[in-house]
Amino acid sequence: MKYIVGARGSQLSIAQTKLIISELKKTNPNSDYEIKTITTKGDTDTRPLFTIDQKGIFEKEIDKAVAQKEIDFAVHSLKDVPSQLDESLILACIPKREVVNDVFISSDGLSLDDVKSGSIIGTSSLRRAVQISIRRPDVTVKPIRGNIETRIRKSSGENYDGIVLAQAGISRLGIDVTYSPLTVSDFLPSPGQGAIAIVARKDDFETISMLKKIEDSDSRLEIEAERSLSDFIDSGCRFPIGAYAKSIGDMITLDVIAFSVDGKKSIHVTHSGNKHNPYSIGKNAGEELLKKGINDLALNWREKVEEWNKK
Repeated sequence: MKYIVGARGSQLSIAQTKLIISELKKTNPNSDYEIKTITTKGDTDTRPLFTIDQKGIFEKEIDKAVAQKEIDFAVHSLKDVPSQLDESLILACIPKREVVNDVFISSDGLSLDDVKSGSIIGTSSLRRAVQISIRRPDVTVKPIRGNIETRIRKSSGENYDGIVLAQAGISRLGIDVTYSPLTVSDFLPSPGQGAIAIVARKDDFETISMLKKIEDSDSRLEIEAERSLSDFIDSGCRFPIGAYAKSIGDMITLDVIAFSVDGKKSIHVTHSGNKHNPYSIGKNAGEELLKKGINDLALNWREKVEEWNKK
């Protein structure tokens, strides 16, 4: 059996897809896999991510190819996948999650705490921008785009003194670069960070069964809790929120932090529940955020986006 696998053309996306194929071959040694690269809106639109008023900018075109049977399944970074998929598609598999923390990279090897005052720090994430500003209010945060390799090169150029990005991408690419890990407590990650999502057609039972062989049950449950939260409060690139669910025994604990866009106010919620009902964990955490005024925190995000667009 030969499967056509859809992915973006970035080096990280190809690396992730090859990793998935390697795992699938262990459980399906008689199957073959061919990667088909597909360009998405996120690949061609160079604006900061949070200024683009569209969900799924890194996956929509690829998932459309799955739905139209041009490819058999798609491999995505899970944080790029909207909580609501096309009605013909399903999140068929979530393999074991990679580390979820962010890292800081600078040209001189200094940590975020040690860089000089006035340094310019680049990030592609509004959530990270707010967290950097809270940790180091004396530095300037500027938007940065490009693949991981491009962003790392920019960290040693004239325009940036350092960058913040996810450790998972560096690990999957095998890039040899010095970095300082940032703690999850200070930089709570985006929902789904560090995880890979595999999307297939709902009626393609044979493919779904094949993919399920490499699913990690704890990663699936943790991710479902985080995605349930995102769906409930409709968070995304334009609303800075961190969320991380951790499974211990029969329980999942979901930590969430939401910021005002200027970072001056925040709401922190921790909610635990039975791991076999991850949807209620995310929903209950979302309801608690609403009660504590999360909607009020989001009121000034448009002004912040306009401010960043001028940088």
